[in-house]
Amino acid sequence: MNVLTHKLKEVSFAVLPIIIIVLILNFTFAPMEITSIIRFLIGAIFVIVGLAIFLFGIDLGVTPIGNQMGSSLVKTNKLWIITIVGFLVAFIISVAEPDLQIFAGQVDDVTLGLISKLSLVVVVSVGIAALFSLGIIRIIKNIPLYIILTILYGIILVLSFFTPPEFIGIAFDASGATTGALTVPFILALAIGVSTLKKDSKASEKDSFGLVAVASVGAIISVMVMGIVFGMPEMNPVLKVDAVYSSSVFEPYLQKLPFLALESFLALLPLLVIFVVSQLFLFKLPKKPFIKILIGILYTFIGLVLFLTGVNAGFMDVAKIIGYKVALLDNKAVFIITGFVLGCVTILAEPAVYVLTKSIEKVTSGYIKRKAVLVALSIGIGCAVALSTIRILIPEMQLWHFLLPGYLISIVMAYFSPKLFVGIAFDSGGVASGPMTATFILAFTQGAADAIETANVLTDGFGMIAMVALFPLIALQILGIIYKMKSRKGGLGDIGKLSGKSV
Repeated sequence: MNVLTHKLKEVSFAVLPIIIIVLILNFTFAPMEITSIIRFLIGAIFVIVGLAIFLFGIDLGVTPIGNQMGSSLVKTNKLWIITIVGFLVAFIISVAEPDLQIFAGQVDDVTLGLISKLSLVVVVSVGIAALFSLGIIRIIKNIPLYIILTILYGIILVLSFFTPPEFIGIAFDASGATTGALTVPFILALAIGVSTLKKDSKASEKDSFGLVAVASVGAIISVMVMGIVFGMPEMNPVLKVDAVYSSSVFEPYLQKLPFLALESFLALLPLLVIFVVSQLFLFKLPKKPFIKILIGILYTFIGLVLFLTGVNAGFMDVAKIIGYKVALLDNKAVFIITGFVLGCVTILAEPAVYVLTKSIEKVTSGYIKRKAVLVALSIGIGCAVALSTIRILIPEMQLWHFLLPGYLISIVMAYFSPKLFVGIAFDSGGVASGPMTATFILAFTQGAADAIETANVLTDGFGMIAMVALFPLIALQILGIIYKMKSRKGGLGDIGKLSGKSV
């Protein structure tokens, strides 16, 4: 229970800045009804308690399953088994990802069902699974990450010329949304399980990261292909912010809790089945650790239900209202600054960011400090959200104006930044866009897009997650170059010990 208390304390400090900013905005630029504020504060309690329990369950149950699965797959020493099983496991985990479920639901609502939730979840999950298998093969075959990413983003560049504009933002947003609170811990654990069996310890450290990056590209490619094949029918998507107002404090919680509990159960059920089947034929763990993992999955379920209930019933509505009201202000600088500040603090409450930064410290034996990564991520995400608000305000600015040069810069930097940081940076791109970003910040930008007459909720409201997924690539590779420069001056030791000859 000491571990759970520690997580509760850590999550509270992470979510507190969001609460403070919302309250400040309520008393200044975006006054709201008292019922909305009370509902938001109740949601904050749900989010804090739920996130703490969820992370505790991840450590206890999901991470050990990933480690066991990774090492067991490699021990088979058969590439076709690794590829097929990897594809099936990744597909199941992706379908279970709560961030993807939330995001697909938002797309379904805004497009009035023309892009259905089920079809988007399936298409994205197939893309994730295919590239996940490729990522595992990359680790086993020692293929450099930057070469794989150069090829994949080259494919994306070509596809972008044929993809309908409405699908561009959705494709990149889907990439960020699918690498969330459940997928990231599992993929990271599986990657570490695979890479630790390699004899070359330096290669093992580098290959512990990058699998999330490769897998997340699959979502972009699959949604782009979906857009090219099916096209986008004429429509006028609108987000009615007035609909989020409710006179009841508890009604949204009572309505959403049963549905989210069922959805969370169905999402985690495949993982439970995978574990039980693997236990019978692969793991064969002793009774005590087997029961411990089952208890961890139970904690994960309880935490996930509480967290999603708090986000859906309390956080999203308030975010839409704030985005709508702040965007209507005559002083647009307030809107841009609000976006920057929200981006900076929201990243601290992302559960997958917590998991990734802990993994970085563990794999590098504390050499890369968690706080340094968090500061770089926070500044990067703040800039991403601020630029997203500018894109909403200026109709001439298109999403590709940011993504094309941004990804070109990040790919070029991959050839100069320490290779360990390359994997961390590209993993962080997907990790940064977790449930808080996919709900609170996305709802904020959608509310703003609804307020601006020249903006479109579909093309301008979406695309923010894509920006959030991009900027960590640049920010953390810059951090890697700084580490590299300081290491040459003798200030931080020899980074080459961590990233090998390729630095």
